[in-house]
Amino acid sequence: MKGRIYTVSQINSYVRRLFERDAFLSDVFVQGEISNFKLHGSGHIYFTLKDKNAQISCVMFSSYGAGLKFLPENGMKVTVFGGLSLYEKTGQYQLYVRIMEPDGTGALYLAFEQLKEKLRKKGYFEESHKKPIPEYPETIAVLTSPTGAAVRDIISIAGRRDPSVEIVVVPVLVQGELAAESIATAIEDVNLWRGCDLIILGRGGGSIEDLWAFNEEKVARAIYSSRIPIISAVGHETDYTIADFTADLRAATPSAAAEIAIKPRMSSIDRVKGCHTALDRIMTDKLSELKDRLCASADYFASDIMLNMIFDREMYISGLSDRLVSGMENRTERLAARLEKARALLDSLSPLKVLERGYALVTDKSGEPVSSAKGLDRGEDILIRFKDSAALAVVGEIYGEKDI
Repeated sequence: MKGRIYTVSQINSYVRRLFERDAFLSDVFVQGEISNFKLHGSGHIYFTLKDKNAQISCVMFSSYGAGLKFLPENGMKVTVFGGLSLYEKTGQYQLYVRIMEPDGTGALYLAFEQLKEKLRKKGYFEESHKKPIPEYPETIAVLTSPTGAAVRDIISIAGRRDPSVEIVVVPVLVQGELAAESIATAIEDVNLWRGCDLIILGRGGGSIEDLWAFNEEKVARAIYSSRIPIISAVGHETDYTIADFTADLRAATPSAAAEIAIKPRMSSIDRVKGCHTALDRIMTDKLSELKDRLCASADYFASDIMLNMIFDREMYISGLSDRLVSGMENRTERLAARLEKARALLDSLSPLKVLERGYALVTDKSGEPVSSAKGLDRGEDILIRFKDSAALAVVGEIYGEKDI
């Protein structure tokens, strides 16, 4: 074997330099379908781009992937721009993607539809979550550019329709990379302030790129979490944003939002007058109705029917009273008879009655009855009780039953 011998690393390094020196392969557009899509924790994106006859490995580093407005998916047809090179460690050539666009639709439009579907599934657009717009707000916070036409239109309409409504302008960025954060932070700050009844979030119309801040998820989350009702007034009549779907009410323009939020002052006065007239009519009708009922009641109580009814009730109550008295007297007599009978029975059982017949009651010195002489001792003191007196005696002789 003759000739110079190279290592694998040298060969791969040489081939990689061939790729990088080729002007055609360093900047190339490639169209295909995504498969084996994987988003690494580092932010790098790995996928395969294929057509019906071939496939090529692709990588998009996080520095480029962070700029994507949509989330690539398997089966999605895309056009990518980048350069081909060789990964020396594996000897596999791959396309290093710097730009990616979906085929058939713009990246921003696709990102809009993806986020819209995501938030719809989370319930951000549910009518049950939307708060009612106050009919007569006293203070309105307007979140918009302080120099744009939107704020001038809102202030002009407020001054014309009802100057008593206070307009508080909260300056925010409405376009650019920092706009979404500016809007979300302003909504949170106004909620912490709690000094207004309503928020109008608005700006004039523009392209989807101009309005993109209102399609960011962080803005949607801030609107959804707001305790203060929000009217979204972004763009012209044909422009819809994620903010429009999430807000409690969508107005076609900032001017339309002001007209919805602020009722004309004369309209408010007329409404109060109308309410006063309606209340006066209702009270008059109610008083007339009560007066008629009172008169009818007076006529009824003064009629013969009422007098006869009272007489009948009086006779009925009198009969009940007589029955009650009679019943109580009879019951008292029965109870008295039972008491007398019980007293006689108790008297007949009294020991005193026995003494009246000539018997005596013998007790020992402690007062306990003596029923037998066997329990006595000679010389012991005993008490003999007669019907009307008693005698103290001393035991002499004790006799048994047979000695008596």
